[in-house]
Amino acid sequence: MTNIQQMRNFYSTYKKQQTLSVNSESNALTNLNFKLSWSHYLFLMRIDEILERQFYEIESTKNNWSVRELQRQYDSALYTRLTLSRDKEEIKKLSKEGLILENPRDAIKDPYILEFIGLPENNSYSESELEQELIDKLEQFLLELGTGFTFVSRQKRISFDEKHFKIDLVFYNRILRCFVLLDLKIGELKHQDIGQMQMYVNYYDREIKLDDEGNTIGLILCQNKSESVVKYTLPENNKQIFASKYKTVLPSKEDLKKLMTGKK
Repeated sequence: MTNIQQMRNFYSTYKKQQTLSVNSESNALTNLNFKLSWSHYLFLMRIDEILERQFYEIESTKNNWSVRELQRQYDSALYTRLTLSRDKEEIKKLSKEGLILENPRDAIKDPYILEFIGLPENNSYSESELEQELIDKLEQFLLELGTGFTFVSRQKRISFDEKHFKIDLVFYNRILRCFVLLDLKIGELKHQDIGQMQMYVNYYDREIKLDDEGNTIGLILCQNKSESVVKYTLPENNKQIFASKYKTVLPSKEDLKKLMTGKK
């Protein structure tokens, strides 16, 4: 495609996008604020669904994504992963504002796509090997975690009553202003794993966090989980403990939908 054809395509794509936008009052392209590179827009124009395209455009701008990172987020179906857990009004909000962190659940994805670590999709590796790969690819992992995450420590030791425990990874979210504790589990999630995370979160809330900081979030990344085990182990009003699957290969959007809706 020639440059002239690409520019025509750009004009028609964004004129249509603005015309169909809920808040649009004019068809003039002069009302749009283009902040990304031409290469970004060449990629964005390939996304047919307007709400999805608007979401990736906003997130690229907010998070200063390179074209390569934009493509990686699109290939990992970030928009699909977020929309399947939201109603229609929340999906519209995603397309207008991007991902806004207002509560702990907003910061959680299910599943997490960790194809960048290069491990096979099986349990032949250990939890320590998985942790080391995430540390080695920390920049990519922070991008997958999402907006506002900063790394604090690994194998964080906490002690009481002459007993010692180690939390795999500790992060801090600058937007929610809270610690995020992360435990890695190979295989099926057990109720004891959730109970252990509850203990870690309670300890951080009572001994580590400051009075003006938000409640600690606990996230368990596992290969597989029973939704019933999670549901009945955690209290009904749970807002702090989450369990998400992770994938070490990049699934198709169709496979992601099946994975997230529990279909075979």
